[in-house]
Amino acid sequence: GMATSRKAGMPLGVMKVLDPGQLKPDSTETERILTVFDETIVKLEITRLIPRIIGSLERFARMLGSEITSSLLEHQKLSMEIQDLLASPGDEERRRAVEQRLKCSLRNTLRLFLANPLLYHGLKYEVWVRESSADVFIKAFKEFRDFTLERLLTSPDEEKEKIQFMEDISLQVEKNTETISALQAELEAAIQTRDEEVNSKDKKIENLKTSMENLAKDCKADIQQITKEGEKQQKEDEKASQDRCARLEQDVLRLIAQFKALVLEHRALELALRKKKCQTEREIEKWVQKYDTDMAEKQATYEEVEAAYNEEKAQLALLMEKHALLLQEYNEIQEERRMLKEKAEEAAREAARRNDAATYIQAFWKGYLVRSIYKSKLKKGKGKGKGRGK
Repeated sequence: GMATSRKAGMPLGVMKVLDPGQLKPDSTETERILTVFDETIVKLEITRLIPRIIGSLERFARMLGSEITSSLLEHQKLSMEIQDLLASPGDEERRRAVEQRLKCSLRNTLRLFLANPLLYHGLKYEVWVRESSADVFIKAFKEFRDFTLERLLTSPDEEKEKIQFMEDISLQVEKNTETISALQAELEAAIQTRDEEVNSKDKKIENLKTSMENLAKDCKADIQQITKEGEKQQKEDEKASQDRCARLEQDVLRLIAQFKALVLEHRALELALRKKKCQTEREIEKWVQKYDTDMAEKQATYEEVEAAYNEEKAQLALLMEKHALLLQEYNEIQEERRMLKEKAEEAAREAARRNDAATYIQAFWKGYLVRSIYKSKLKKGKGKGKGRGK
């Protein structure tokens, strides 16, 4: 699953480089170019086998047939002739003519072998040829064929993706190398510090051993001197000498006890230092193992995060597409609402205009009626006044 996630996040151009099985011709022109390459490789391999076949022509005569055998004999004859001409130069025109015939003979021989592919494949396993510069050239030509196929099937965008991917990988490797170098430097510093401490304590132990040896020598010399002085003064003060000898013997015993105590103490200290040294080495080994484990866990976490990131990125793309569709629908609904609102406002304005017009017409009509009634009353009043005057 993790490998599938990593492959899903790789550019197509990089996948083609890492998986050569995906390099398949995708056009007629590519197939024609590959056919030319493959035929050339077969011709080179046949040309490589021809000298060995000619050297054992009697052995392979029945397998080759009369036509190919005759062609090989002719080729051998021309090869020997051209070698003689090269050994004794002089007739350049004849040499060029023989070279031309040799080329034609080789082309004819290759044509006969290509016409019978089963024979060629059988001879590949029958004829043993010592490795030579021709094998290096054929191998290089095959690599050139694969490289050409890769370039034919790689688009400019895929080439850019491949270059970018390689740069990212190089950057990651460089970062990892820097991290490892820093950790190695820390480890070397810790080891150097530990060695310096051990060396310092070893020097202290050596100094203590030297001091103890010097102390023993000094004690021995003192004892001898005191003994001499005691013998010298024995006659004068035997009792004082005996007391002094006893006192000196006690001092010697005390010094010997101190010496033994120091030896035990230094041995215990040396043992503790050795234990500490072993513990430090184990801790260093444990830290190295922990570093390897942490790096493996971080690599696994990185791969999981990368897979989750790719998945969330795909989900985000889907959500963005849905958001775009919903936004478009929302804008269309808003536009419809705006148009309906404008129509409603226009209808309200039209109704208000109509109401105002009706009110105005009604008021005008009422005024007209009032004026008409008032005029009729005035006319009637004037008629009555005239009758009264008469």
